[in-house]
Amino acid sequence: MELIKIKPLSVNDAWKGRRFRSAKYNSYRQSLFNLLPKISIPEGKKQLNLIVGFSSKGSDVDNILKPFIDVLQLKYKFNDSAIYKIIIEKEIVKKGSEFVKFEFEKYLKQ
Repeated sequence: MELIKIKPLSVNDAWKGRRFRSAKYNSYRQSLFNLLPKISIPEGKKQLNLIVGFSSKGSDVDNILKPFIDVLQLKYKFNDSAIYKIIIEKEIVKKGSEFVKFEFEKYLKQ
C-alpha cells in the first residue's frame, strides 16, 4: 500500500456554499428508508460491506456511498463516523435490475 501524506478532502470541503437536495434525492431517500429491513447492527466501530449492481460499466462505484450511508444512519440510528472500513464491489447487471446489497460487521482491525 502506498502512503501519500496529505489530509483527505471531505465532501463538505469540496463544494462551496450551500447544497440543496434534489427532488430525485428526496424520493430516493424515502424509498430506500422504507425498503431497508429491520436489522440490528454492531455497536461501536463498524465495517460496511456492499455489492452494487449497475447497468452501466461507466458508473463510478464511489458515487453511491454518501447518499446510501446517510439513509443507513437515519434508519438504523447510528453516526456514520463509526464506519471504519468499507468494502465495495461493483457488478454489471441488465438495465432495470440495479441493486445494492449490504451488511454490517463489527470492525476488527487486522
